[in-house]
Amino acid sequence: MGVAIEPIYLTVAAELAERFREDAVQRDKEGGTPKIQRDWIRESGLLKLLIPEEYGGDGGRWSDVLKVVREFSRSDAALAHLYGYHFLCMVAPHLAGTEEQKRYFYELTARHHYFWGNSSNPLEKSIIGKHTTRGVVVNGSKSFSSGSPDSDLLAISWNDEETGEYYEGIIPTSREGVRIVDDWDNMGQRQTGSGTVVFANVWVKPNEILERPYSGQTVFSTIIPLLSQSILASIFIGSAAGALEEARAYTKTHAKPWYTSGVEQASAEPSTIARYGDLWTDYQSALSLVEKADRELDYIWSKDIDLTEKERGECAVLIAAANVKAGKTALDITNRIFEVMGARATSSKYGFDRFWRNVRTHTLHNPTEFKLRSVGNWYLNGVSPLPGFYS
Repeated sequence: MGVAIEPIYLTVAAELAERFREDAVQRDKEGGTPKIQRDWIRESGLLKLLIPEEYGGDGGRWSDVLKVVREFSRSDAALAHLYGYHFLCMVAPHLAGTEEQKRYFYELTARHHYFWGNSSNPLEKSIIGKHTTRGVVVNGSKSFSSGSPDSDLLAISWNDEETGEYYEGIIPTSREGVRIVDDWDNMGQRQTGSGTVVFANVWVKPNEILERPYSGQTVFSTIIPLLSQSILASIFIGSAAGALEEARAYTKTHAKPWYTSGVEQASAEPSTIARYGDLWTDYQSALSLVEKADRELDYIWSKDIDLTEKERGECAVLIAAANVKAGKTALDITNRIFEVMGARATSSKYGFDRFWRNVRTHTLHNPTEFKLRSVGNWYLNGVSPLPGFYS
């Protein structure tokens, strides 16, 4: 039986993750925009991984993208978030636009290695659009605009001033009237740039307006929440993997055995060994469910506009379950690693706490309780999750 050869994109991702690791702790403390690292990603070619070959991309699958997200999360969950959400925004014209929009934005991204950012928080009705014969003029601001700093293209949303109807569009981030505010200062995901974007009389041209955001003419156009939950699940489980790896290295090289343990090395202490066994087993269990959900996501993506409501519902439940399992497991692992490292590992110079802070920050944005209700209602009553902004 031959040895499996790792795909080139994973080799590139692993090399980047190691470069990210070199100053991940310091950058986490500083916050701001990781411009150098974002440019490394641009130069790597990984921003076109999912784009079909006919449009100049690599023709990858969602499961390929999510493997890269997990790889990046081992050292830097913020950059993993930026990478995953690049694709979440980039596929909007594919899901909810015309064939011309899909082709245009895919080819533009592949040709220039453009990085996409987000300013389309759908629950915040704080951007108002006025329709004219020349397009739409939008005014207002959006929070939670992940990836907006240093982006090339920006996915935005607004509500019509007369009807209140929800719209989405794609504009260059450099468009006149767009102002990126550097006000993201949370305890975790500190370099995602998830702060505020202000729009002052910003024009959105007719060919930049998507025709059916979230709910429209096809079931396929409603799967954005499934993509975002899959990305987050991979950030969670990738962070858990990174925390375990750094904890193992610390335990073997720095940790001190308790003075009554009777052993000379912390790595020889039976309870420490058992804890690692427990943590690794939990990680593998969650990873397996995440990978299973990834395969199902690949399937529904391949169905495109032929996707049925039943197929969407079954995939939505599986992804929700994987997201919940990955989040709970990651919170547990990133907390318990300190039990196997000891008191000295809490020093800020190591930055081991960043793993927990990153996961905790994300799990609060898409509450577990409501995903569990969707899963439980499907299993108990046979009711599929209703398509919505987060389901």
